[in-house]
Amino acid sequence: MIQELKIKNFLSFRDEVVLNFEASSDKFAEDCQVVTMGDNAKTRLLRMGVIYGYNASGKSNLLGAFDFLNFFWSYDPSSVDKGTYVRPFRLDASSKDEPTIFEIVFFVENTKYQYQLHIDARQVHMEKLSYYKSSQPIMLFERVMKDGQSKIEFNNKNGDKVTAVVKEKITVECLKNMSFFVARDKANTSLPLIDIAKTWLREHLMEMISPKTNLTRYAQKLCSNNNGLVHYLLDFLHEADFNITNIASEEITEKLSEDELDFILKQRELSSEDRERLLAEKSYKRPTVVFQHTVENAAGKGTYEFAINEESFGTVKTFGIETALYQAVINNAFLLIDEIENSLHPKLLEKILFEYLKESSRSQLLVTTHNDGLLDLVSDLIRSDSVWFVEKDKAGVTDLYKLTDFRGLNRLSSIREAYRNKRFGATMGNGK
Repeated sequence: MIQELKIKNFLSFRDEVVLNFEASSDKFAEDCQVVTMGDNAKTRLLRMGVIYGYNASGKSNLLGAFDFLNFFWSYDPSSVDKGTYVRPFRLDASSKDEPTIFEIVFFVENTKYQYQLHIDARQVHMEKLSYYKSSQPIMLFERVMKDGQSKIEFNNKNGDKVTAVVKEKITVECLKNMSFFVARDKANTSLPLIDIAKTWLREHLMEMISPKTNLTRYAQKLCSNNNGLVHYLLDFLHEADFNITNIASEEITEKLSEDELDFILKQRELSSEDRERLLAEKSYKRPTVVFQHTVENAAGKGTYEFAINEESFGTVKTFGIETALYQAVINNAFLLIDEIENSLHPKLLEKILFEYLKESSRSQLLVTTHNDGLLDLVSDLIRSDSVWFVEKDKAGVTDLYKLTDFRGLNRLSSIREAYRNKRFGATMGNGK
């Protein structure tokens, strides 16, 4: 689980901001929305965060920080001349030439880790992974840039034992514009403490879902061979008053154009057998789903089938989001959803969040939304310490702060109305 993310000089975040998932002393929904972590179970982490802010205030940029890290940890550039794709703050004279800084603190089971990255558009200046046995972090590796080359140090006393040969191999492979983790993959050795953190970061931080994300094929593929997911979706759809009574999977064959075939053949993960079949058949098979609706009409009870492209946007969006949430819960993963309310009725959104939060899991969900109706559910569905705001000032700089930073919340008759009346900022015309 993620405890904290610090960002500085990234997109609209010129100054350092901290997104911290530590729970307050509030005991509301303690059993399902808070997870205790660490050997002494002293760290209480939230399972959900909700971010509010006006258009272009920086909500998506905050989620984008996680998305950039997710990309960079596996980015393998073909040469040192390629950029890192990091995007610093650009609305002043100096920030674009300064490093972007990320720091993420997270738990793998009960072991606490800290990862730090200082990076600009051309190279990594510093990358470091530490873990905790007490209150102070213990370095596992530290990589800095010296004379245009990566210099890497390992902690052989309190970390993984790294031979001189392995150290040299990783150092040679570690281009200035890639992550240590990518270089480490190229060395055939065992580094348990480092690899546990590397694997968790890569596999448990899911790709961000934006309003433009097409989840349809992802959801159809998972449904084709996962009965547990199908039952979960049917239960949810039934509880949410959809008249869908079954989801059946089919496999269809589609012809490929020459350009599509060429693109697919360039994918490294294809087996030689798959390559030969694609060249011979010039087509591919993909799973699709059919929704069965059961209704009662003048002819009695009947079942009718609809292809996914015949369903409403709301049904398709629910199908995709619930699939992603199921995967997050099952895998104890961290899921980002930008503008979660898009194409969803407010009551359906509440249902989606309720069903997620009642699950027992070490998963975490971070969403942005314009649906201020959720603020009236604080201390009813959502914890007050799960709500953040972003606000951009006249210099184009985004600030991040929590609802619980404000006093007197318990005296407000409506948090939603207070927000609309600019009590918490982060609304139109409230730039500093």
